[in-house]
Parts: sequence; structure tokens; C-alpha cells
Amino acid sequence: MELTHTAARSGRLSSFLRRELNMSSGLMNHLKWGDGIRVNGLPQHTNYPVQPGDVITVRLDEPEPEYPAEDGELTVLYEDEGILVVDKPAGMLIHPSRATNQGTLANLVAGYYRRSGEKSAFHPVTRLDRDTFGIVLLAKNAHLHALLQDAAVKKTYHALTFGGPDTDTGIIDAPIARLPLPSLLRQVSPEGKPSVTEFEVLHRDGQICKLALCPVTGRTHQLRVHCAYMGFPILGDPQYGTEESRRFSSELGLTYQMLCAHRLGVHPSAYRGKHDSYVPHGRKRVRMREQNQPYRGKPNAAVTRIPRLSR
Repeated sequence: MELTHTAARSGRLSSFLRRELNMSSGLMNHLKWGDGIRVNGLPQHTNYPVQPGDVITVRLDEPEPEYPAEDGELTVLYEDEGILVVDKPAGMLIHPSRATNQGTLANLVAGYYRRSGEKSAFHPVTRLDRDTFGIVLLAKNAHLHALLQDAAVKKTYHALTFGGPDTDTGIIDAPIARLPLPSLLRQVSPEGKPSVTEFEVLHRDGQICKLALCPVTGRTHQLRVHCAYMGFPILGDPQYGTEESRRFSSELGLTYQMLCAHRLGVHPSAYRGKHDSYVPHGRKRVRMREQNQPYRGKPNAAVTRIPRLSR
């Protein structure tokens, strides 16, 4: 992929790359040692003095992946020259780990690019836990990946929970911290990082509640931790569910958590303000409760059906 820009004023090449092409310092450092940056067709260093009318060309070559490309079923929801949006199934890792370098979403995407003859790398803008399913946004090059990482990506998840909140809409504002090593789990803690989740009840059916969840912050396991902390754990969650919710999930035959990345929206500017500035008008903020405070919801005893998670 190539990016081209015609200079309208004089200045250092690095200034044009940063301001006109929104290029990150890391990508510039990677490109300046090769011939990826050219001015009027000739390779130039980032300190080159650009003049009005000069044509700046940046070639974004992607390296070959260090994991095997695999052929398999990959549901593509949207694609253009810069991004790929796919539907990740539950039980699949996003990318290879030390334990395995196959059977992941990255392997399937590499196979998809190979079949289509496209030389693009795997740059996930959004990530999902192994057992969370739904939409994953991928950039096709490092430049666009950096731009999207700096953008405010509005994420909406759908979840089935055991019980539900008192109100139909609200905001959970409870900081999240990592449990002591070697655990990889998280917990709500006053010493944790600020963590905010918007919620809306979509449907109530006996002990099951269908929620729309919008994470304002992006902490690891945030939605699962917040739902469990507020007293309505996500069904099928083996790590943050209660004994009662796990037993209920087992009776329903659930083999993975009922959490789906349902919708993504990309905004041009990143969210940089305080959390209070992001609270929609008329929404109730739900702040931290004492750990042992009982949940005040009153779910019905009978379960007649499970609302299907829209995808």
C-alpha cells in the first residue's frame, strides 16, 4: 500500500508525515532506515527539507507472518482497502501465543489474505477474550492501525446475565485492578484503574436478563468483572460467575460465556476527557457498592425461554 501527498509549503519531511499523513513516530522510525519514504521518487531521510510541490510517497510493506496461514471458515462482515471486519466465534484466540501458533483468528485471516492475493498483516484494532464472540475490527497496515488505535471506537456488546440491574439504564463506575500474581483475573478495587461501563436492559425473562453493554474504558475483562460485581454475572462465565450462576449455566448446557461484540462505531477523535463528561444526559451513574452489599434485584423464579443474542 502507498500513501501519497503533495506538499503545499516548505518544511521538514518528518513534519509532513506527522501532520499531513498522521503518521506515528514509531512507524516513521521503522520506515526511515529503508527506502519506504520517497520524495519525487527518490528515497529520503525524515530530516529532508521539503519544498512546495514535492510529492511525498510512503510505501507500507507488511512483513510475512511468523505463524502459518490456515484455510477455514471466516465470516467477513465488511472489507475495504484499509480495514477488514470479521465475526470471531467463541473458543478462538485472537492471535497465536507461546502455547500455540495455529487455530487462531490471525491464522484464518492470513489464509484469507493469501487466497485473495493481498499482502496485508494482522493488525487487530479491537480484541476479544477467547470465549467472547462477535465483531473484530482489523487494520490492513501499521499506519491505519495506529490511526484507529488513537480514535474513539464505540463498542456495544450484548450479554445474557443471571439476574439484572434495578434500573433499565445506568452506568457502572467501579475501578478495576489485577489480582495478585500468578492470577490473571481482575477485581473491583479502590486502588484499581478508572473503569466505566454503560448498560441498558434490552429484555428480562425470568432469571435471565439481556443487556446492551458499552465500555467507556477498556480494561481487561471489564464487562465480566463489572457485571459480576453488580450482582448479575454473565451466563456461562466460569471465572467471574457465582456458584449459583455457574450451576444455572450448566443446566442450560452453556459451554461459553454469553457475551457478544454486537456493534462497532469509529469516531474521529479519541476520548480524552474525564468520565463525567461522557455520561449521557438522563442516565443514572451506578458507583461502587460495598463488596458484601446484597443485590437488590428480584428476578423471577421461572425461565421460559432464552432471548437470542442478536449478531
